[in-house]
Amino acid sequence: MSSNIVVITLENFQQVVIEESKSKLILVSFWADQVPESVQLRDSLTAKVSAFPEHMILATVDCQTHAQIAQQFGIQGLPTAVLVKDGQPIDGLSGPQTEEQVQTFLDNHLPKVEDGLLNEAKLALVENDINTAYSAASKAYQIDNERADIKIVLADAAIQLGKTADAEVLLETILMVDQDGAYQAVMAKLELANQAAESPEIKALEAQLESEPDNDDLKHQLAVQYSQVNRNEEALELLFRLVQKDLSNTNSKELMLDVLKVLPEGDSLATKYRRKLYTLMY
Repeated sequence: MSSNIVVITLENFQQVVIEESKSKLILVSFWADQVPESVQLRDSLTAKVSAFPEHMILATVDCQTHAQIAQQFGIQGLPTAVLVKDGQPIDGLSGPQTEEQVQTFLDNHLPKVEDGLLNEAKLALVENDINTAYSAASKAYQIDNERADIKIVLADAAIQLGKTADAEVLLETILMVDQDGAYQAVMAKLELANQAAESPEIKALEAQLESEPDNDDLKHQLAVQYSQVNRNEEALELLFRLVQKDLSNTNSKELMLDVLKVLPEGDSLATKYRRKLYTLMY
């Protein structure tokens, strides 16, 4: 049983329903074996609430064993569930409930999944864990692709991973009313990223490579420069062609694997080039 699923007795009633409700929501589910619908509601709530230990405790009351507790709440029929905050009832469920009705009730009081993912992404950005930030923000965006705050955080992570084109597409969809300080900051990052992607060093190497197209050392230098400004697809393509030309070219192969390692887990670009490299090798 999850740590936030508690069986209520006379002994722990005060601690759970009164004291614990000062810091978390307490959902008290009243049930009895002779009322199957109340058992069904208890089990449904158990399955759903167990995923939110930081926000809610489900306290179950067996009305056959603890009728006194049910009476204290003024319970007149089953199934019934009462939501308690700071020792006071604030909401509840009464009568048979469908799964959809139970979920709607809980959605009104529990954080949305996308909010949790968005917070995870924001924290990861602060900690400079860009891969985690991008993954979490992407999942939030898949759930709700209309929210500007999700788009802005996803664009921020995308820019730092070199996915500037993706970031630009996201930012273009943000309405004027949502173009706040966070939006302006990410737009500034996008502009800087685009400028960095065309650094003098890169332009010089590209020009030199045009005049020395068979110089593998120049290609390695350019791939490193591309990677440093998150132009990873260009870096990978350059290195893949070197490996494709000479399978014994361990330097190119190792450099290519280094570029792949910095891409986030599940990244489509990483998947594409790992598959290409695997096909080439085997």
